Amino acid sequence: MFDVVIRGGTVLDGTGGPARRADVGVSAGRIAAVGALARAQAVNEIDATGRYVMPGFIDAHVHGDAAVFDADAQEAALRQGVTTFVLGQDGVSYAPASADTLRFVTRYFAPVNGTHPDLGDAESVSVAELLDGYDRRTALNTVYLLPHGTIRHGAMGPAQRAPDAAELAAMRAQVERGLSEGAAGLSTGLEYVPGGYAGADEIAALCEPVGAAGLPYVTHMRGYEADAAQALAEVLDIARAGRVAPHVSHLHGPGDVLAPLASEARAEGIDLTFDSYPYLRGCSTLTLVALPPWLPAADLDAALGALADPAVGARLERDWFAHRSDVWPRITLSHVPADELRWAEGMTLPDAAARAGLAPGAFCCDLLAATRLEAGCVFAQPPSATEESVRTLLRHPAQIAGSDAVYRGGHPHPRGWGAFARLLGRHVRELGDWTWEQAAAHLAGRAAARFRLADRGRVEAGHAADLVVLDPATVTDRATYERPRVPADGVEHVLVNGVPVLNGGVLDGSVRPGRALRPR
Repeated sequence: MFDVVIRGGTVLDGTGGPARRADVGVSAGRIAAVGALARAQAVNEIDATGRYVMPGFIDAHVHGDAAVFDADAQEAALRQGVTTFVLGQDGVSYAPASADTLRFVTRYFAPVNGTHPDLGDAESVSVAELLDGYDRRTALNTVYLLPHGTIRHGAMGPAQRAPDAAELAAMRAQVERGLSEGAAGLSTGLEYVPGGYAGADEIAALCEPVGAAGLPYVTHMRGYEADAAQALAEVLDIARAGRVAPHVSHLHGPGDVLAPLASEARAEGIDLTFDSYPYLRGCSTLTLVALPPWLPAADLDAALGALADPAVGARLERDWFAHRSDVWPRITLSHVPADELRWAEGMTLPDAAARAGLAPGAFCCDLLAATRLEAGCVFAQPPSATEESVRTLLRHPAQIAGSDAVYRGGHPHPRGWGAFARLLGRHVRELGDWTWEQAAAHLAGRAAARFRLADRGRVEAGHAADLVVLDPATVTDRATYERPRVPADGVEHVLVNGVPVLNGGVLDGSVRPGRALRPR
């Protein structure tokens, strides 16, 4: 007698091994049996004839730190088979933080992470408290990375310098405490602030306890596309000095350059992995994409004051905006939290500026002032980003799937609603970049191993029953840049910790079996 039996499906177990016909029995939240279960009885039976049964997918890079509580974001993920979010990305999230640091990271990363519904009045928040707040509060499992930028702000504020010995010791103590409370690694965002002010020596020192725990250093590198090879070299230097396994976030750039570099690092003995998604556009804060690095972005009020200064405006127009004519047309406004300018969501920046009767740079400054720097955008990568490079990186043995989903705004990037389904429908079924067996490893098995989720990512007796039943003939993404919030098709049933949360493609909003996962 089982709680659930999935009958007649083809099991892809997450190891990359061959598919096999088998039934799957679930009891008490775990996979109890995989095999011939014709005589078994169950409270709930799922007919998987003609379907694939796969381990729940793990989104290795997603900005769901607040959105994970939102039913729409949960449905967007589950309709693609995603059962676990890895949070704390790009070095900026909510814990560990004092009240002052929490206010900074919430406001600075508002276009990306949004506002956590339970932390508005918090005096401080620890990793343990943050994880406890996710546990059984959502339909999805959560994993948390220690955000270096948050830790740095707590120790040094917006300082643009190397830490002194006491500051470095304070940061290291926060890393060690966060690991003891259940964090699954350390993340950096080296194009964001204040993490971007750190040198390789600082990061390597903070990576030492991470490596000693057998957990990864996860990084948004200091550059991508034309700068990706140089940025990857810094990542590998940090990995060697900190004796830590590196994982590169949302890797994109020339595939014929980056794939061999990744292979060489692995041949050297560096346990390098990376995540990537199947699109040629990104999504981030408008400040990152549109403003120069010399503005004091780590001090938000100072940055707003600078934008209001006519002398700064003249310098921006002369030394920065005048040289950005190739960038403006690639920017589409995704999140404009100002009532008087919300009409601009979904428009390119030049088109919105023309409607406002302003030059693109001047309109950008007005928009950032009106939104208190909280605007977000979707942006096309430079011409060096190609479909072939995306496919080359997908096929690399170090690749793990991640959506880099941002759920903010009226016109977000479609990747939060379609990345995993697009990988299956286009890159597996249509293009053959992976076999279906390989897909189960790229989308689940490898991420479970990378973050030490020892009982996830496999369809195997004894493992947690995070399971997906999908139709290989119809699974596909439907979200587009024009209509980004359209859920995927073809994923019919999803179990999280043995509880059915998606039935016939419909979310059951009454259950919240997601657990806050800690490395094992």
